[in-house]
Amino acid sequence: MASPTAIIVGASSGIGEALARSLAGSGWRVGLAARRLDRLEALAEELGGGARAKRIDLRQVDEARLALASLIEDLGAVDLVILSSGVGEPNPHMSWASEKDTIEVNALGFAAVAQVAMKHFLDRGQGHLVGISSVAKLRGHGDAPSYAATKAFVSTYLDGLRDLAKRRSAGRIAVTEACPGFVDTAMMKAPSAFWVASPEAAAESILKAVRRRAKHAYITPRWGLIGVLLRLMPRPG
Repeated sequence: MASPTAIIVGASSGIGEALARSLAGSGWRVGLAARRLDRLEALAEELGGGARAKRIDLRQVDEARLALASLIEDLGAVDLVILSSGVGEPNPHMSWASEKDTIEVNALGFAAVAQVAMKHFLDRGQGHLVGISSVAKLRGHGDAPSYAATKAFVSTYLDGLRDLAKRRSAGRIAVTEACPGFVDTAMMKAPSAFWVASPEAAAESILKAVRRRAKHAYITPRWGLIGVLLRLMPRPG
């Protein structure tokens, strides 16, 4: 049988890179996508096994859609697409440039490539889409309002795609929303944060959810406890 094929958008570092390494180590053929092509090409060479690299910048929406469609065509039928790209930084002084960048990447860019992936799966009649949201989706945060809001968008958008897939594919297309807590990546700006997972631990937790075809998963699972508490607490203000 042919090896299963996955595309990881955001594979140049952090959780995305860890996912690529784990999948390739398990016999998957992988397509690697991110903004930093030099890092992707080095990773593809290291992983071997026909790994492909393609530059995708979610800030350039139309180009990103074309690039993902091209990578899918290069790889042939794709079984799994994981959307791991995202940005976020503290913005207590309300810099509009920072807010705009976060919204463009995490919301508009995410939806643009998620739609390309879903259309491929609908055409195939099967597949699995995974989107990386965040525990931050549960509450607004004054230090990073756009980050929390865009992650809520990611989760709701995935809900809509899941509903579409259920009606159009009779369960042959799965959609998983992965919600990490603190993960030790370059994006994490809280060095004293508790319950920090390594990118490798986060990747393994996500892939366990993929194997279960879970609809929703906290990464790592103990963050589900925090999720319950956040839902019960009064909203800010």
